[in-house]
Amino acid sequence: MLRSDDIVLSIATSSVLAEGRAEICEHKGLGHPDSLCDGAVEAAARALSRAYIDGYGAVQPFNLDKALLIGGTSAPKFGGGRQLRPIRLIVSGPVTELRSAKVEHVVEQAIREYFATSLGGVGNGIHIEPILRPSAPNLRRVTGAAALPLSNDTSFGVGYAPHTPLESAVLSAARVLQSSAFRDMFAAAGLDYKVMGSRLGDHLRLTIALAFVDRCVHSVDEYFLLKERLGSYLGEQIGIGAEIALNTLDDPDARDESGIYLTVTGLSAEHGDDGQVGRGNRVNGLITPYRAMSLEAAAGKNPAAHVGKLYNVLAHRLAAHIHESVDGADEVIVRLLSGIGRPINQPQLVAIDVVAERGLSAFQEQQIRELARQQLVALPALASELVHGTVPVF
Repeated sequence: MLRSDDIVLSIATSSVLAEGRAEICEHKGLGHPDSLCDGAVEAAARALSRAYIDGYGAVQPFNLDKALLIGGTSAPKFGGGRQLRPIRLIVSGPVTELRSAKVEHVVEQAIREYFATSLGGVGNGIHIEPILRPSAPNLRRVTGAAALPLSNDTSFGVGYAPHTPLESAVLSAARVLQSSAFRDMFAAAGLDYKVMGSRLGDHLRLTIALAFVDRCVHSVDEYFLLKERLGSYLGEQIGIGAEIALNTLDDPDARDESGIYLTVTGLSAEHGDDGQVGRGNRVNGLITPYRAMSLEAAAGKNPAAHVGKLYNVLAHRLAAHIHESVDGADEVIVRLLSGIGRPINQPQLVAIDVVAERGLSAFQEQQIRELARQQLVALPALASELVHGTVPVF
């Protein structure tokens, strides 16, 4: 059982972030090279977990959180160019063999299905190379043998709530860029986009890089007209009064395709832009240098036993739960530290920082501790959600 001494509360009456003059945060879209890696290995991890449950009755030891996307080369052209060298994806990790199928086949098939769903026909041009090997013998007891999995690493997870106005604006822009309404309206918009948000005082600025698809653009003038319409639409949909700057590397005096952000596939990876797991969004969809955060790559990790995945998702969930449930908790940061070999619901340390302008009562502090215990007890249910893909991790 988790002891009260293992749940440490720190209470402050003001927020350094809220009172600061500046802030930065970022979101990498679905087609960004780093996100392509995250999405691919997470799809593979879910498929492999389900295969283990079918074959063994429980998720077996594995980790697929290492992947490298090697960019290709292309020749964009107004009205439609061509890809010269394909994009390659190498996936590496320790696994447990399956009784009824080759692990490599399960992993590759899951990634192909993910690319087909998320990228459409563009995904067919990505070469997938699984490089897998047996997991370490001493880690094979952390899942499957016990009713409750044991932590397979000594690691930590970090989460916070609520989002700042800048973070909300960045996520709002990402949702618009991913929406079917936006996609239907702007066929020239590729799936590779990045939203960088900054705040100076109360002024918000979003710098967006968005790949355009060459077959839907027929001239420099059409490109800049589409870019202006697209920027206006984003401003209307986001609706927060933020300044929006789109594709700022474009040459305003461009005479051909070389001076603008034009691609064949809608992916920067076709131009040689590489990607890796863990360099993109944290589990809440953001990269936040002004926040406490973990550098763990959650995507592709074992959902039953790897606390680098479980604790990062749980930390954000617990922080949001405390913020919503405890009156006066204006800002919450949760840090969870595991211990390898310990049951996943028994971390070494739960550290919770709360900003409460009026302070917290003894009852409220006890309420926070109880919420933490409840969320830890529910960890097996969270693991099941991760297996079935109902919880985003990047």
